[in-house]
Amino acid sequence: MALTKGTGPFGERSSGTFNFDTSVLKAHTLYFENCPKRVRAVFNGETVVDSRWVKILHETGHLPVYYFPEEDLRQDLLKPSDHTTHCPFKGDASYRSVKVGDRVAQNAVWSYPEPLEDAPPISGYVAFYHGAMDKWLEEDEVTIGHPHDPYHRVDVLESSRHVKAMVNGEVVAETERPKILFETSLPPRYYFPPEEVRTELLVESETKTVCPYKGVASHWSVEVDGERVEDAAWEYPEALPEATKLKGHFCFYDDKAELEVDGEKQG
Repeated sequence: MALTKGTGPFGERSSGTFNFDTSVLKAHTLYFENCPKRVRAVFNGETVVDSRWVKILHETGHLPVYYFPEEDLRQDLLKPSDHTTHCPFKGDASYRSVKVGDRVAQNAVWSYPEPLEDAPPISGYVAFYHGAMDKWLEEDEVTIGHPHDPYHRVDVLESSRHVKAMVNGEVVAETERPKILFETSLPPRYYFPPEEVRTELLVESETKTVCPYKGVASHWSVEVDGERVEDAAWEYPEALPEATKLKGHFCFYDDKAELEVDGEKQG
């Protein structure tokens, strides 16, 4: 999200305008910057990297990626790999695996020893596949999902708008006290208090999704007149601090439910 995703300035669906000809921008605009946080990654009980000199690489259409100085890695836990890839915007990447005890994260670490001339100064830095590690910490707090984007903001506001959600023509939720989530580069999301949702129409799903800013979401299908719409809604049973107001509230996917706000259809 933020700079390089969604409707962000360098996202796939940028919603703003610049005061210059954007055709001069490269297909993959890259922005490399300092991150003031101490960041650590843990695998099989061992800290693989611990750095106070982290960088973040932003790339058009991609989520942000941490890049660490080579000297901040536990070199004794890294094993060379023959795997390589080529990026037309950054160069040839070489890989290493992480081995701790009897567990191996294959090709989990990559770097660009000789980046392209017009790439950011990423030589001497390494990056990780985020999901390959067991745990990530920013300072002393565990983070989930992917690296936090410093340009991403989450605001949950109380509202008196009249919001209605319908599935197959049936009103499933209706409220005049929604909580509206305004999240950088994303459309507003309307969350319904649980007591104003027809929970008898909901069937809990096994689907879980992870948001680094809001938490782990549980999903619900909606069953109307014997027809089930899978994973039509979600909630955060235990929301993260930035989104505590959303805890226990339900939100509906706008491609699976018809949303109406103050009498106007959405989408």
